[in-house]
Amino acid sequence: MGVPKRRHSHSRTNKRRSEWRKIDAPGLVQCPQCHELKMPHHACLNCGYYKGKNVIAK
Repeated sequence: MGVPKRRHSHSRTNKRRSEWRKIDAPGLVQCPQCHELKMPHHACLNCGYYKGKNVIAK
């Protein structure tokens, strides 16, 4: 396993970490039943439908 011989400077460490903060928010899709925004591949929290079936009793 590779081990660094020298210490990384603060600026070099911060340059590496700067990309971590740029993660985008997850994309939202429109529910086909109630047309509210929801997470893809999840049941709709508003109406309780997933793939055309009622999976959460509302």
